[in-house]
Amino acid sequence: MDDKITIIEGPPPVFEPVQEEWALGLSEGPHVPLTVLTRLRTFNGQALVERCYRRWKSNQPIHLLYRNDLGLEEQAPIVAARSVDTSDGPVIMLWISLDPQKVEIEYDSDDEESDDEEL
Repeated sequence: MDDKITIIEGPPPVFEPVQEEWALGLSEGPHVPLTVLTRLRTFNGQALVERCYRRWKSNQPIHLLYRNDLGLEEQAPIVAARSVDTSDGPVIMLWISLDPQKVEIEYDSDDEESDDEEL
């Protein structure tokens, strides 16, 4: 099971748009995937990052295995990983490559003026 990081319990991961310029370079190629970030609480973040590094060093992929909102199992390639300690405990940050044709993107608009104009 060294080729997957599995979310065992909890809600489906939340995928955030990538804001860092270095991460945008991860999606270069003939087919442009959507690179997103997810933050997951963990007990062994550094060990999971080391597992990713070992796979990449041997030119092998590693995937995030998770359940979607419908409870169905999905997997997506991990393209970067980092472990950080937060006030809530250890967190692993995973940059994931998703197929943009299979992803529904939601935009959260905090602009209350546009809501008022629609009434």
